[in-house]
Amino acid sequence: MKDRSGLGLSSLESKTGYSRSSWERYLNGKALPPRQAVEELARVSGVEPTRLLVLHEVAEAAWRERGGTADVPAPGESAPGGEPSTASAPRSRSLLIGICAAVALGALLVGLLIAAPWKDGGGGGKGAAETRHGAAGSSHGTFVYRPGKTYPCPVKRENGRAYAGYSTTRTAILSQPGWDVVEAQCLLRHLGFDPGGADGVYGENTTRAVKRLQKKAGLPTDGIVGPHTWQVLRG
Repeated sequence: MKDRSGLGLSSLESKTGYSRSSWERYLNGKALPPRQAVEELARVSGVEPTRLLVLHEVAEAAWRERGGTADVPAPGESAPGGEPSTASAPRSRSLLIGICAAVALGALLVGLLIAAPWKDGGGGGKGAAETRHGAAGSSHGTFVYRPGKTYPCPVKRENGRAYAGYSTTRTAILSQPGWDVVEAQCLLRHLGFDPGGADGVYGENTTRAVKRLQKKAGLPTDGIVGPHTWQVLRG
């Protein structure tokens, strides 16, 4: 969001009330941002915050579980932006609600991703390669990001298209972690554009690799994988 908004740390400081050093910690994973900072980042980026706040609740739970410390002041103290902290008992309830909502959202997304290969064939039904790879992609189950975990990239060509076995999509617009991202990362590496490890996270290394591919292919270098970029990736 920060990169796509074009805002630097100084701009974020002036527009959100959170200091430059605070944003440096948040964006580099040194501290978990408080809920208010997430809301402010969504506001200045023009993004609807509900989904981000659900993800923030899940991230906060994971952060605490592994012994990390959220960058949230104690109740009654002032937050970096001058607002009093809202950390209190009701947050436990909202945390549980957020986790449930995230699980439901994940199930919905998985259903859509599994259904997507049936729609990718362009009206002619699925070919043999898409049938086999659709089964392979769905057999991985729900994608769960695990820090440091990467996946092998056994890229093969069938019916003139390249597949790594994680997804058959040719239309998905990538942004969130998932098997489609692993597929794209494997195909990028296969074509000589190193995205880093195939970990399923659409981060800066993957974005840079996509831009290099797009530039070579004569596509707009926006770093976003959509139908035209998938066409190049599949070959």
